[in-house]
Amino acid sequence: MPAVLDLWKKTSALPLGDRIFSLAFSQKAPYFATIRPRFTVIEPNRAELVITKRRRVHNHIKTVHAIALCNGLEAAMGALAESTIPRDRRWIPKGMEVAYTAKADSDVTCIAETDPAQWTADLGDGYDLPVRVRGVRADGTVVVEGEIRLWVSPKR
Repeated sequence: MPAVLDLWKKTSALPLGDRIFSLAFSQKAPYFATIRPRFTVIEPNRAELVITKRRRVHNHIKTVHAIALCNGLEAAMGALAESTIPRDRRWIPKGMEVAYTAKADSDVTCIAETDPAQWTADLGDGYDLPVRVRGVRADGTVVVEGEIRLWVSPKR
């Protein structure tokens, strides 16, 4: 079992385990700590986290800043990738394309998803793998959606 998925399963079973995991994840990639992600789902091909709407992530109109949203989407994608990728492969982000579709005026759930077949494609020297991402407001409105492209290649 991949280390991130193993850690999630161990910590999420504990009281406040999602918060313990989220803190540990943010220590591994410290920039993610700027949004204080709270992971709620981590499983192969899917990860979700919540960005709490608070002053530290606000923009000038007091909604969740666009870059904070992107940070949340990338953190969700990273947890998904680490929990899904076969052991003989590695990944690196190659690009991100998003559209902001509504104001993020509440907490936002960031969701990353893939299909199982994407991870078992013919490897060759490597291939592009699109990860679907979206951010959803507390009322269910999508505030950001798009794709993060990964480069998946053989482990050396």
